[in-house]
Amino acid sequence: MSERVAARFAPGPLGVSLRVVSRPPPSVTAKRYRGASADERRAQRRRRLIEAAVQVYGERGFHNSSVKAVCDAAGLTERYFYESFANSEALLVASVEGATELLIEAMRAAGEDKPVGPARVRGMLETYYWALKQEPVAARVFVIEIRGVSRAVDDVQRILRARLADMLEAAWGGEASASDSLIKTGVIGAMIQIATAWVSGGYAHPLPEVVDAAFRACTLLKAQDPAALS
Repeated sequence: MSERVAARFAPGPLGVSLRVVSRPPPSVTAKRYRGASADERRAQRRRRLIEAAVQVYGERGFHNSSVKAVCDAAGLTERYFYESFANSEALLVASVEGATELLIEAMRAAGEDKPVGPARVRGMLETYYWALKQEPVAARVFVIEIRGVSRAVDDVQRILRARLADMLEAAWGGEASASDSLIKTGVIGAMIQIATAWVSGGYAHPLPEVVDAAFRACTLLKAQDPAALS
């Protein structure tokens, strides 16, 4: 893994999720208080809630965590929770979307300096699984606790997984959406299931072994000559 990509996942209290939500808010002209506008303070509170949620959900499980528990961990009252989120599900969705966006960005960066084909695909997979291993609490939220929460959360996952599939297919040199949609669904499903088994099993398998297993599944995204398959 290149130093540039590794730097994106520098050690932090919760890892991948925080680097997305910590982006500074856009400049505003509202009245400022102690150096921060009302919008900036609201964005800071939202960030603290997402940071706390990842930690609480990862340690206790999503279904065993209340809004109050997240607010206590963030050092905020429930009033501030509801200024940003309708419920715990909305908070979970925001956390997942932020973390996945960062992962997609980092995976794309990992492949930029590699030729199209196997090297680029492996570089992307190394970045994905390396990030999960660096942040086990966050990883538990994003590959285990998220499962079966609600249809809304499943819909978000479906969209994000489709983007991953298109990106990996393009890394092979193919056009996005060129492969059979069922194959793409199966490949990303295998990639996520490998991650789930690895995280829930305490990272027992070495990283190269995990990446190799996922890479073998991803070869199905490579453009094939139909005549060779008949």
